[in-house]
Amino acid sequence: MDLKTLISECTAYDFKLMLEEKRPKSWLKSVSAFANGSGGSLFFGVSDEGTMKGLDNVQHVCETVSAKIRDYMDPLPDVEMIPHEIDGLNVLELKVSAGHYTPYYYVGDGQRVAFVRIGDESLPATAEQMMRLVLKGANKTFDSLRTDYSESDHSFSILANAFRTRTKQEWNSKFLLSFGLITNTGFLTNAGALFADDCPLPQSRLYCTRWDGRTKGDAINDEEFSGNVLMLLREALNFVKSNTKKGWKKLPDGRQNRPEYAERAVLEALVNHFIHRDYTVMGGEVHLDIYDDRLAVTSPGGMYNGMLIQDLDIADVSSERRNPVLANVMAQLDYMEKRGSGLTRIYNETKALVGSADNLKPVFKSTPTQFQTVIFAAIDEQNVGDVSETQLSERQRKMIELLKKSPTMSGRQMSEILSVSQRTIERELSRLKGRGLLRHKGKDNAGAWEVLSAAQSPSPAI
Repeated sequence: MDLKTLISECTAYDFKLMLEEKRPKSWLKSVSAFANGSGGSLFFGVSDEGTMKGLDNVQHVCETVSAKIRDYMDPLPDVEMIPHEIDGLNVLELKVSAGHYTPYYYVGDGQRVAFVRIGDESLPATAEQMMRLVLKGANKTFDSLRTDYSESDHSFSILANAFRTRTKQEWNSKFLLSFGLITNTGFLTNAGALFADDCPLPQSRLYCTRWDGRTKGDAINDEEFSGNVLMLLREALNFVKSNTKKGWKKLPDGRQNRPEYAERAVLEALVNHFIHRDYTVMGGEVHLDIYDDRLAVTSPGGMYNGMLIQDLDIADVSSERRNPVLANVMAQLDYMEKRGSGLTRIYNETKALVGSADNLKPVFKSTPTQFQTVIFAAIDEQNVGDVSETQLSERQRKMIELLKKSPTMSGRQMSEILSVSQRTIERELSRLKGRGLLRHKGKDNAGAWEVLSAAQSPSPAI
């Protein structure tokens, strides 16, 4: 077996030309990072460039490595030392298993440091990463932790309505306990707080911006929302519908719709970011940025296992979940599949879209602190050659239908019917007026609305 075959079997790996006995931290930081993550291997006797050099005394290296791990690691990780002979040279593989009792610390030089794997580096864990390691070691996740919010002080009508609509089943309050949204003692978990109508977690926020052009310059439209995660998903979808276009091409017997984005791909991307974002980042939020040629969704928290998504084949990405309670509820609502195929579906849905091309395939990028999905518009407006009509959001369509039936309906009445704030209704009315789809006649508080002809053909919903 050659070195290339060996490292291909590793989750992650590092090379060490020799064992540095007097500087054990130089290689034990990788042991800590591998144990705190998905495991990995150190190969002694190989240069940083991957050139085989070999070891003179493998037995001595084995004994010294064992001693240093006992002296400088707490708790002791699960390791295996495997000698290899490759092209007549002796190499030692120190195989480190993913640990169950995180954090695994390097203890020495007056320090007690836990390391994590970021790309091909082993770096000291940040405060937020330490919190996740402590939770992992306790076999807990942030979304499963109990809060001090009492169930009796919160309602779940948004969740109940979504459950009825999407599953065609009746909601039962007992689901709150079985879904892991409340505890046996009647307190909300963090996941429960995210699904509560008046979500009390300040980090549950969404920033939406439609930029003028292909870079962040002047904003054509921007919105900020906070609260219930299902409400944030709905507002994100409405913002996409209100700020993207549906192109169409003339055919001999009619026309062919050619939307900029695959609707299901957009939904999958948004759901993915709300579910897998890192809610321990108190100053973080989901960002939805729409440009002339693409939309980007960015959320706090990199890959849960510390790897970089751009280094992986998305077909092979594991379904490890930072927020399993939240993910399970969204799966129950049929917003996602339990087997974790969201990224593949985003790619396939976009690829199947009319007007898509190889250079327009979605891009997934991650850093230690954030994850981003970029979906490119399938239509170059300069090449469509016909007409592009701006889509209406589902809420805007419903408002127009209400005003067709009752032109004197007030904003307060519409807000009650559509279960949104009056401020939201007023904002939507202003948008529809600005786009020439509505016109108000008479006094502000006693007039009537006129639906103009451009709003007669509603667009399909995501």
